Amino acid sequence: GIDDFFKFVEENLYKIQYRVMLARYRGKTVCPTCKGSRLRPEALYVKVGGKDIAELVTLPITEAKAFFDHLQLDENEASIAKRLLTEITNRLQFLLDVGLGYLTLDRSSPSLSGGEAQRIRLASQLGSNLQGVCYILDEPTIGLHPRDNRLLLDSLKALVDKGNTLLVVEHDEDTIREADYVIDVGPGAGVRGGEIIATGTVADIVKNKRSLTGRYLLKPIEHTFIPQRPVDSNTQWLTIKEPRLNNLKANEVRIPLGRLTVLTGVSGSGKSSFARGVLLPVLTETLSEKKPYEGELCKSIEGFEHVDRVLEVDQTPIGKTPRSCPATYIGFLDAIRRVFAGTNEAQARGYGISRFSFNMKGGRCELCEGQGVRTIEMNFLPDVKLPCEACGGLRYNAQTLEVLWKGKSIGQILAMDVDEAVDFFSTQSSIAHALKLMQDVGLGYLSLGQPSPTLSGGEAQRIKLVTELIKARDDIKRRGYKAPRTVYVLDEPTVGLHMADVEKLIAVLHRLVDAGNTVIVIEHNLDIMAQADWIIDMGPEGGVDGGNVVACGTPAEVMIAQSHTAKALIDFKRAHDKIKRT
Repeated sequence: GIDDFFKFVEENLYKIQYRVMLARYRGKTVCPTCKGSRLRPEALYVKVGGKDIAELVTLPITEAKAFFDHLQLDENEASIAKRLLTEITNRLQFLLDVGLGYLTLDRSSPSLSGGEAQRIRLASQLGSNLQGVCYILDEPTIGLHPRDNRLLLDSLKALVDKGNTLLVVEHDEDTIREADYVIDVGPGAGVRGGEIIATGTVADIVKNKRSLTGRYLLKPIEHTFIPQRPVDSNTQWLTIKEPRLNNLKANEVRIPLGRLTVLTGVSGSGKSSFARGVLLPVLTETLSEKKPYEGELCKSIEGFEHVDRVLEVDQTPIGKTPRSCPATYIGFLDAIRRVFAGTNEAQARGYGISRFSFNMKGGRCELCEGQGVRTIEMNFLPDVKLPCEACGGLRYNAQTLEVLWKGKSIGQILAMDVDEAVDFFSTQSSIAHALKLMQDVGLGYLSLGQPSPTLSGGEAQRIKLVTELIKARDDIKRRGYKAPRTVYVLDEPTVGLHMADVEKLIAVLHRLVDAGNTVIVIEHNLDIMAQADWIIDMGPEGGVDGGNVVACGTPAEVMIAQSHTAKALIDFKRAHDKIKRT
């Protein structure tokens, strides 16, 4: 029986095939003995202020700080705990200072976002009292609501005041404006970057005509704060009744279909729990089953009949090996191969389309097997990747590279950057359209054959957006096809993007919506909020004090609400209007 099978597997766990097989049947569940406290009953008998240690660590940091601030001890206990309480309250305050008051003390490390983990490390340095240290921070504002930016900047200044040096890699405008010294690198990205364009104060950067950062600081992205598409009586809605996951407690969340919706709120307010934890799986299951949802994540979902598919466009890699590249992922490499197979030289030699594939034997370089690089294994050191000495990184063998189109081999074309390839393929509409879209999203500097593992998360996400824009081409409907009505979910797509790239991203999001799709963006970026057709503001705070919809409407309507986002939008609009006047 099944019990005998699992007993046999348990007895043979020294064999890896049984460990791998058993792993698929394993899952995490709360320990029935300790109920998740991790401690024996004897340890839980000890209580301070009426709470045992398991109860204390389940508190959010804000509540834990209040507990220790108001802890009443007798004279003997106070003398013992004096120094300990000082350390505890100071460290809790440091976590509050970097905007992490919503986290519980027992939160597992793997569940933390990159920004949260970085701010925890920053909080530990605030309490170290070290001097003369050079700290390097890579985008510490990731995942921070504008309200919490001020807390973070005050924490960074506290480190500087102690005699330390901070080098911060950042795109956030407030952080740049607060800097004592700015180093602007450019002028473009990729092969067009690498130069020090401008250095000095913010005023110096603004005066430098070569600086793209200075240009956007002087003249930010223009906003009307008026939605491009009205939400009115003709609008169809997707309604999720009583979403329940983590801290969610809203009665319902309504999303207008065919609109750009921004889901915002302070860190920990329930944005990701709703969009990625409830909406995505519930809508996916409903559309696949083609019947009303009957699960625990929400009571019901209404309006799903107006949607054909749902897709999360995240920053996960588009491929894990050098065989994957923008040309293969987006799909225009097939069109390029057909162009080469149609040349007189290829037809004279009998070369078909497969000859120009670097994933098949025949036309590829066999030494590197079409990867363009060779991996050298180093004992006790990371593997080293070197350009293939046979093909010089061009992926194909010498015979295939002899076939030219407009004077270029297919290997040379894959080495081209997008900007150059747009002009080169101007007569091939299907290829040129995809390349122009890559240009439009700010990826003109990438080479067509750049290995996917070398792409950043933001680059991978924008390549995914290009593939969706290709599907949403205007002429699809003219050919008699009905474009699928898609709901796109994006979680902080502005992470790692310069202000110039944010402007391009906004244009891409609008194009997706104009094609009849619904775009839902989890975002703290005020430029994205100002461009929204509809804003759903969650909160009012993070953690246990979040999970509700505190305001929803157009940007102008959200501004009159009593919320942290409303205040941030009002301040942003005032600054925007002031710059326009000057």
